[in-house]
Amino acid sequence: MLERSLVVSAPGKVILHGEHAVVHGKVALAVALDLRTFLRLRPGGGGSVTVRLPGVGVAASWDTPRLRALRSGFSADFDESKSPSVEQLDTLREFAGITAESSAPESLATLAFLYMCLAISAKYGDVPSVDIIVWSELPTGAGLGSSAAYSVCLAAALLTACGAIACPLAEGESTARWTEEELSLINSWAFQGERVIHGNPSGVDNAVGTWGGALRYQSGKITSLKRVPTLRILLTNTKVPRSTKVLVAGVKDKILKFPAIMNPVLDSISAISQECQSVLEAMPGNPSPEYYPVLEELFDINQHHLNVMGVGHPSLDRLCHVTASHGLHSKLTGAGGGGCGITLLRPDTSPLAVEAAKRDLCACGFECWETNIGAPGVTLHSSSSLKADVLHALSMS
Repeated sequence: MLERSLVVSAPGKVILHGEHAVVHGKVALAVALDLRTFLRLRPGGGGSVTVRLPGVGVAASWDTPRLRALRSGFSADFDESKSPSVEQLDTLREFAGITAESSAPESLATLAFLYMCLAISAKYGDVPSVDIIVWSELPTGAGLGSSAAYSVCLAAALLTACGAIACPLAEGESTARWTEEELSLINSWAFQGERVIHGNPSGVDNAVGTWGGALRYQSGKITSLKRVPTLRILLTNTKVPRSTKVLVAGVKDKILKFPAIMNPVLDSISAISQECQSVLEAMPGNPSPEYYPVLEELFDINQHHLNVMGVGHPSLDRLCHVTASHGLHSKLTGAGGGGCGITLLRPDTSPLAVEAAKRDLCACGFECWETNIGAPGVTLHSSSSLKADVLHALSMS
């Protein structure tokens, strides 16, 4: 059993190129976003499991004997290679007092926690007495992988608490990461959490949260890019709600209606993803400023393609127009139809231009963060290495 507190974090994700085209078998690039979810786990002496998620209003506690009894009542085994069964999830819903039709974030987050806590402890030891608090820099429901970052943090913390993976943080170190084998285990359990929350996820979001950097995704195959640079971006949430399902269906209709017109657009987007991959993989070995105009041009071309596909929105046009007036290049990320956009910042972009762009975007009613992509994956932190706002958020007792 774990004897000391631990703090883990995992990044969010953005789709750099290939959204929508990926549904039709084309290449997409997903990158780790350095807006992170943090989890603090304290070993508890009181024979209970407590979880608090202030961001979605969850504060729950269960006695470990009740959780043990619940776990032993399942007929099916817990296994990270099999989807959570309907019976398991129905039993957990009933136990937690969650109605069958509830898809509220707090309900799904509680359900994922209970499933992962019971499943991991069933495989690797007893139900641990722990006190867990989770706090995130990521907005929920914005297509930025917030549920996967949560699942990755939970998997890493619970596997460490149960002794299934080592605690790699040595005395005096500020951060540490797990071995490749341990990361694979974290990823497979995080995928289970994503299955509880989303039903049938692609696995991209939890893979980005686990390994960080950048990933290539095509027809179910996920591969990690070797050595990618960290790029500065502005991430902007237009706060315009949209239905991913409706947007995906609209693209499909367009392809069926105009196959000779739309299929070349999909091929072009796939080529953009592959060209971008080549540029990103060339950058660390040769950090030349000449790569940035290429990346900017790829943003511009892809944004036009996404408008052709019908997933643009006046709010996203406005975002692109505002940033262009400051010499910056933007594109939507994710489903489109509102949601979020990303703006590339060159190393030589003046701080004044960045501040002016942020001010103008906020004046549109948008929310804006200056952050990085290509961020590290799941990480263990010493408390002394954490920023003040994270420490404050996790210190709630």
